[in-house]
Amino acid sequence: MKIAVASEKEMVAEHFGHCAGFNIYSVVDGKIAGEEAVENPGHKPGFLPNFLHEKGVEVIISGGMGGGAIDIFNTHNIEVVTGASGSAKAAAESYLAGDLKSTGSVCHQHAHKDHCHEH
Repeated sequence: MKIAVASEKEMVAEHFGHCAGFNIYSVVDGKIAGEEAVENPGHKPGFLPNFLHEKGVEVIISGGMGGGAIDIFNTHNIEVVTGASGSAKAAAESYLAGDLKSTGSVCHQHAHKDHCHEH
């Protein structure tokens, strides 16, 4: 299993599409066994969910995310967890422990990328 966390360095990004990159964690036997940092190749509608799908990601964690991206992830059977904050690795570990639940934080406008947590 692979878990991707939309990140600003080592911290969970507030908005999926505008993050600096993705921390991708490989999971074996319910524990993080490897970590890869991937730079965000660019925010174009519909591109990032497909990009992460091609990397084998099965779970995406972010602070907030637009509905269009969520729909594409759902098409690929990738679980979306929004409303996360803090350390990216801690968020992935919390997900694996069953403690991280999605708040359903959906961003409705790209113009407010710094305020997604309010939705």
